[in-house]
Amino acid sequence: MDYKYIEHLLELYWQCETTLREEEILRTFFAQEDVPAPLQKYREYFACQAVAEQLLGEAFDAKVLAAIGEPQPVKARVVSIRQRLLPLFRAAAVVVVILTLGNLAHIALHSNADGDEINYADYQDTYQDPAMAYDNVENALQLISEGMSQANEQADSLLLRPRTAEQDSLRKE
Repeated sequence: MDYKYIEHLLELYWQCETTLREEEILRTFFAQEDVPAPLQKYREYFACQAVAEQLLGEAFDAKVLAAIGEPQPVKARVVSIRQRLLPLFRAAAVVVVILTLGNLAHIALHSNADGDEINYADYQDTYQDPAMAYDNVENALQLISEGMSQANEQADSLLLRPRTAEQDSLRKE
């Protein structure tokens, strides 16, 4: 047998490019008694491989395949948007509760019971003359009334302004 061909097959074998027939040729070659000295180092590898195939055989393959079995199909679950956002709703509720409790604690700790109520015994007017106070309040209310009237007039003029022919043609389009 030509050893160059065996060396070529070995190169193909190590590159994982051999066919099953070529691998059988290699196993047969290394199973014989007189293998050349340079190729002797590969003899044990192929002999071990042949022994492993005899020991394991088809029964071993069948056992492994039976143990693995068919994978169970994964059932897809439909997840609604509500279920997806439920953790966010829970987190928002926790934040609201914490902020509410914090505000209540802040109010309870920093509120001054005496300052929240009007003490009528210590109350003093800022105006000495009630007529002057009434006039100042009346003037302030008059200014507010004038400002609101001007705003209403401007709004009415914008809403009730007659349209031009150009605006009517644009509306029809």
